[in-house]
Amino acid sequence: MTELAQRSVPRDRPARTGKARGALRILGTGVITGAADDDPSAIGTYASAGAKFGLAFLWIAPVVLPMMIVVVYVSAKLGQVYGKGLFAIVRDRYPRWILYPVVFGAFLGNVIEAAANLGGIGAALNLLVPVPVPLIVVAAAATILAFQIFGSYALLRSLFRWLALALFAYVAAAVMARPDPVEVLRSTFVPRIRFDAEFLSMIVACIGTSLSAYIYTWQSNQEVEEEISQGRRTLRQRRGATDEELRATRRDVLVGMLFSNLILYFIILSTGATLHPAGKTEIESAAQAAAALEPLAGAGATYLFALGVVGVGFLAVPVMTTGAAYDLVQGVGATGSLHARPREAKLFYGTIVGVTVLAVALNFLGFNPMRALVWSGIVQGVSVPPLLLLMMLMTNDRQVMGERVNGRLTNTVGWLTTGVTALATACLIATWLL
Repeated sequence: MTELAQRSVPRDRPARTGKARGALRILGTGVITGAADDDPSAIGTYASAGAKFGLAFLWIAPVVLPMMIVVVYVSAKLGQVYGKGLFAIVRDRYPRWILYPVVFGAFLGNVIEAAANLGGIGAALNLLVPVPVPLIVVAAAATILAFQIFGSYALLRSLFRWLALALFAYVAAAVMARPDPVEVLRSTFVPRIRFDAEFLSMIVACIGTSLSAYIYTWQSNQEVEEEISQGRRTLRQRRGATDEELRATRRDVLVGMLFSNLILYFIILSTGATLHPAGKTEIESAAQAAAALEPLAGAGATYLFALGVVGVGFLAVPVMTTGAAYDLVQGVGATGSLHARPREAKLFYGTIVGVTVLAVALNFLGFNPMRALVWSGIVQGVSVPPLLLLMMLMTNDRQVMGERVNGRLTNTVGWLTTGVTALATACLIATWLL
């Protein structure tokens, strides 16, 4: 038996602050993670899927739901039980030749996604107010950075909860599209699959977008941040988890992923019921989808779609820039936390500033991140299987999890998800080669 298995909960571990804390938790990190998963890049990918394939692509939502739940749950459990973020655990358990490539891939992905999302905010807000997109990008980045540098973790968490509500705009937009209920039900539960590069590319893009690597690192690190907010500042105090805490984590993840998946579904529904029948099948960004909705579903749908992009963009960008900081400091063996002040974690906050500046710069260097939204999702899809493999191995490692290794259901769904993502990527590559 390992030390962790013998002592699931340290004696000096501060207790949670009561029932109200549990209720807030369900409305906190899970919904924040779910909303961040539906960032402007994801909205662009789902809108593109609905425009290109119509309601026939709705079945992807219930298919990816259990995958979303299991991968976020195992990442949450890693942070909660081991007491460190994802890449800090990889550094502890695996050689550097494995650590550095996955850290580099995750870090680069966060930078590109942050740039794409800042561009998405600018393009969507430009539909609502006549302000040049570059000016909006700079103003949005400066505002987000100010909250990250000068705000507290509690302030950010509360702000993120409210911003997450912006995604309900897509439910309203879908209702305004007035889709055929019978066709909606049929398309939701009866998959129609085409074995060609275009269709498989979109499947991989949607899987990659809904299972993005930045979500794993964010969720594992937020578990650590939540522990710190409860007074568990040392690693020894954070190690282990009670049955009640793990049940709360499962509820948290379930609520967040149901929320994220619901929004995924309604984005495809709103564009699939309007743009596809009208022949507008080539949508390159969320802002373009919003603009295209006006003559088909009215100005109200356009404003709702655009407001959803702006709201979740202000949530997702700090998740990605902070995620990049977590990745870097943990990859090099340093420490960093949103509970620390900038002078106490210079590398951590310096990385947040640097990534934000780089993301803004990419929008001024002739690089249009919004044109590569779907390709970004495909790249995420290719990178998911190896990282998910590491997560499954670590959550079955008693040196990491002690007595909290995965149960049969988590392992079944987790390994199936790993296999499905690998198979989808392999099928895509095969269509390119043949």
